[in-house]
Amino acid sequence: MEYVRIGCVFLVGLVFAVTAVSKLRDFQGFARSLPGLVPVSGKAVRPLAAVVVALEALVSILVAAPTARPYGLALACGLLVTFTAAIASALRRGQRAPCRCFGTSLAPLSARHLVRNNLLIAAATLAALLPDGSPVLAGTAMALGAGLIGTILIASFDDIVDLFARNT
Repeated sequence: MEYVRIGCVFLVGLVFAVTAVSKLRDFQGFARSLPGLVPVSGKAVRPLAAVVVALEALVSILVAAPTARPYGLALACGLLVTFTAAIASALRRGQRAPCRCFGTSLAPLSARHLVRNNLLIAAATLAALLPDGSPVLAGTAMALGAGLIGTILIASFDDIVDLFARNT
């Protein structure tokens, strides 16, 4: 189970790093998308966008440090629950704003984003609950590779869902 924990920690840390960097790359676009997700406007939009990016970057930093990892995983879970609630609320209001979670995606908010966030909540929870062990290098490398593949799949989730949705 040590390798599952390592893979989950790496997945969570890397996903949050990717989301923070992608939002910084198009900060204006991300900030403009927020009113479609949460009831915020005017002068509060840019500060809220900055706080979201800063907290996402902080998750990545905290999970990388073994002593701070529990705090990073707790912050990840808290953010993901908040994001999931905001998406669910926006969907209930009929909002179809584009999801800017990974930068410039134009995919409108949908149930797929709730699924993706719940997968990440599960990974962060597993990482927090599984005990530390004594991993060996080969197993750690495999776990990191699995975390990297998981990150790529999560970051490409909208494209993957669209690919299969078009063919059904």
